[in-house]
Amino acid sequence: MHETTVAQSLMEILSAEAAKQNAAPVSAKISCGTLNAVNDEILRFAFEALAKDTLCEGVELCIEHKPIRARCRSCSQDFDVEFSRPACSKCGGEDFDLLPDAPLVLEQIEFQSDDNDGQS
Repeated sequence: MHETTVAQSLMEILSAEAAKQNAAPVSAKISCGTLNAVNDEILRFAFEALAKDTLCEGVELCIEHKPIRARCRSCSQDFDVEFSRPACSKCGGEDFDLLPDAPLVLEQIEFQSDDNDGQS
């Protein structure tokens, strides 16, 4: 299961960073492309199961899906594709190339701190 592998990798990164920061992680923000095969519910379930009885137990996962991007062949504008109206946002052209989907990225980790402002 892909999500279990992602959850395991995420736990390893969070644990390593927690050791460097000497603080417990409380939340993590990840982002990925819309076409990425990550299912939010399954990823959260896998993470919670793997994190049980570890430093990562209770970490809140925030998962953001980045929109699909395209480049218009007429005016070269990059734009977010809206499937209800797949056309360039600048010129209205319907001849475009899809750009590569956004990768899965760990964007932010928030750590517990005495003043509750600790972020990395």
